[in-house]
Amino acid sequence: MAARFARGSFAVPFRARFSSSHSRQNINFVLRARFMSSESAAAAPQYENILVSRPEPNVLLVTLNRPKALNALNSALFKELNKALLEADRDDSIAAMVLTGSERAFAAGADIKEMKDKTFSEVYKGNFLENWTEINNLRKPLIAAVSGFALGGGCELALMCDIILASPTAKFGQPEINLGVIPGGGGSQRLAHIVGKSKAMELVLTGRTITAEEAERWGMVSRVVGEGEGQVVKEALAMAKEIASKSQIAVQAGKEVVNAAYEMTLREGLRFERRIFHGLFATNDQKEGMAAFAEKRKANFTHT
Repeated sequence: MAARFARGSFAVPFRARFSSSHSRQNINFVLRARFMSSESAAAAPQYENILVSRPEPNVLLVTLNRPKALNALNSALFKELNKALLEADRDDSIAAMVLTGSERAFAAGADIKEMKDKTFSEVYKGNFLENWTEINNLRKPLIAAVSGFALGGGCELALMCDIILASPTAKFGQPEINLGVIPGGGGSQRLAHIVGKSKAMELVLTGRTITAEEAERWGMVSRVVGEGEGQVVKEALAMAKEIASKSQIAVQAGKEVVNAAYEMTLREGLRFERRIFHGLFATNDQKEGMAAFAEKRKANFTHT
């Protein structure tokens, strides 16, 4: 890139001497745009295990990118994933996020090669997998678009997300029992909350893999999308775009109260929901949203 830019910078001024003032202005604009584009590319975070893009102005797409390992989750990948998601969570221009893998595997599990020689003292003192919980602290919604294998840590990663959309090819499971261990990234706890004790026990103690349709019946996924390569990502992005069109304050409040239901009694949860609902009446978005409804027009939320 630098070499091509350098060659162009010698040729353009020579030609520009014989062009009009308007042409010189256009050339200068192109050169400035190229330079700014190069600066932006250089400033963008560089990742080895994930791909990050903005398919919509206010939607972030993160793709797990260890194809040879079927997107097995190692420490390096999770460090990059946490960094990308946290930066998006702090970016006011991003309102929703989508996480996906490949057609063959969302994530086939944690990286066994990284774990197999670890000792108890090493994993205990180092609090191994503790950084997996950082996703729980995200305030903005995170949608999982799952195709292929979502096993072990891959299933746990999907369950950490706020909404799961599944391709008909998706397969979920917690096969850690076959390795002489149990889920360590939250699988047993989240499954018990989502599908109940009996089904959680079945998955954890047998290591059985279930289909996307079965996961939908059990309430693990929001829905199974239509067939077709990339369809689950398209639908997840469409959902993220829809969420991003709402008041970001109300969206984050909605996520907060739903998550609170997992840790509160019904009585406490109802009271908490009501207090958050009351608090939204102090926002400009509440005034705008209700005024727009009364006036039969589209709301113009300012996220304030």
